[in-house]
Amino acid sequence: PAGAAERARWVDAAGPGLASDAALLVATSGSAGEPKIVELPAAALVASAAATHERLGGAGRWLLALPARHVAGLMVLVRAALAGGEPAVLDLRGGFRADSFARAADRAGARYTALVPTQLARLLDAGGAALEALGRFEAVLLGGAATPPALLDRARAAGVNVVRTYGMTETAGGCVYDGLALPGVRVRLDGAGRIHLAGSMLAAGYRLRPDLTAAAFDGGWFRTGDLGRIRADGTLEVLGRTDDLIVTGGRKVAPAQVERALDASPAVAESCVVGLPDAHWGQLVAAVVVPAEGTGPDPDELRARVRELAGPAAVPRLIEMVAELPRHGIGKVDRDAVQGYLTGRRQDRSQT
Repeated sequence: PAGAAERARWVDAAGPGLASDAALLVATSGSAGEPKIVELPAAALVASAAATHERLGGAGRWLLALPARHVAGLMVLVRAALAGGEPAVLDLRGGFRADSFARAADRAGARYTALVPTQLARLLDAGGAALEALGRFEAVLLGGAATPPALLDRARAAGVNVVRTYGMTETAGGCVYDGLALPGVRVRLDGAGRIHLAGSMLAAGYRLRPDLTAAAFDGGWFRTGDLGRIRADGTLEVLGRTDDLIVTGGRKVAPAQVERALDASPAVAESCVVGLPDAHWGQLVAAVVVPAEGTGPDPDELRARVRELAGPAAVPRLIEMVAELPRHGIGKVDRDAVQGYLTGRRQDRSQT
């Protein structure tokens, strides 16, 4: 529940009445700077929900297992309404628990649900009734953060139909599933590799911020803050945010590519890669790694793997092992916290 200060902030931000046809005002996560309030018209919500059902094979009952204050949770409610039924709702007031999920799923008889990677990992680790319940869903949408390949492999090996989603508040949630645009959605890359998205699921803009709206929305296209590339099979690969791009020794390195190389090691559960200021290189590539259970990753072996899969410029000069990655929102890795931690560890090393 929102506190008094947060409620007051929303009232101030909403202003004296709506100037657009917005049906929902949804705050962005703020992971890429100051949170913005996005105006989502009813037509965009319906278009997004209808496209999801078309891709998944038809409407059905949904289980809400995400906070409804974020767009991913809100869109579960919209899809449920479009399907003509009440959604099942998981009580998250005590946090996300595998046993509670299993009981809610058993009661729900739902066809679909949506999760973030940390929730999926907990259910797989719990096994038993939680995993059985998870496997009964026809599709489990997975978004909110990048999915480590090992986690995806575990889920699919357990018979869970995971569908990776890419999107944001400005696109009414996920609009690219497993690298393929939903019906009615268009994807293009500009000369710098930045992802642009178009379709009837787009927001009207940012509440009371015409300057930000003009910068991000143009001619029916939304200019994301993400870099990507189109694979040979035509699917979109998201390489990470433009703000996260590391320039080291004059070479550009996408942290997501380094993370994929690290996460491909069976000794790695997940990782986060950031750039640290460096007098010689401009920035150096640094990583925190969560070891897979029962393993002790060799940093030199990890560097060799990155060199092979992502090139010499991408090799992390600093690798630190951690028990878990810091997160915010509905599961996104807190890169600022990672950068602060690695900066401190680097300073500690320089003093010894």
